[in-house]
Amino acid sequence: MQRSEWQQLLQPINHFLGCRTPDSWLEQASRPENLPTLLRDHLICELKAAQSAMYLIRRYAVDDSSADALLQWFKPFEDFTYRQQGDWQALAGLSLKKSMIPQASSQYAQDLIDKMVLLIKEELHHFYQVLEVMAANGISYEKTTSSRYAKGMLRHVRTYEPQAMVDKLICGAYIEARSCERFARLAPLLPTKIAEFYISLLRSEARHYQDYLTLAGQIAKSDISERIAFFGEVEAELISSPDTDFKFHSGCPKHAASDQSAA
Repeated sequence: MQRSEWQQLLQPINHFLGCRTPDSWLEQASRPENLPTLLRDHLICELKAAQSAMYLIRRYAVDDSSADALLQWFKPFEDFTYRQQGDWQALAGLSLKKSMIPQASSQYAQDLIDKMVLLIKEELHHFYQVLEVMAANGISYEKTTSSRYAKGMLRHVRTYEPQAMVDKLICGAYIEARSCERFARLAPLLPTKIAEFYISLLRSEARHYQDYLTLAGQIAKSDISERIAFFGEVEAELISSPDTDFKFHSGCPKHAASDQSAA
């Protein structure tokens, strides 16, 4: 992808997000000693993005047999990631073995299935690609703790339907948009092969955020701009506020925030 193309692709994403990634986070992420942490957490982020889409389909869109098929699709990935079972190379090409049957009572089930199954396929492929990048750089897989980011947004999701689903979709849009923004800003700071990989992810991540927003508007059947703005403020606070952890979606490194305050 040409630089002008991906910069154009990022324009609506930068407008959508409430802040840019802090330079202090980029500085920390570009350090060679932090590359293993960055890639391991990126790996987990790809799986969690796929899982989030899978949970939406199971909860809102398909019958029981289809829901079980989704779980079976994910099992080898989850066994490797959470139980450290299996060979990562065996994950290549694993696919969904069953057609999804939409719930008869849902008006939006088929659209949700179509968009989210494609998203899952792409995220699981990205998961495998991150493993390939790790192997090429001599980085072994190790379990890593979750950052505060997704939990920090999801705690504000409403508890009644369909508003809960709308909020989850909006959160999904912000997570995908932030990932896209960080891939683009990180790429020039990383080794060439990893930079090329991150640039290759931009088009799908940009589409994912749009798909989430489209579904949220369809399901709400009303103006969701207020909820989008609300979660935009929550997301920007998580990204720009001091954070003691370093992860792919972590906030401003705490020591950097302290230095800026002192200045």
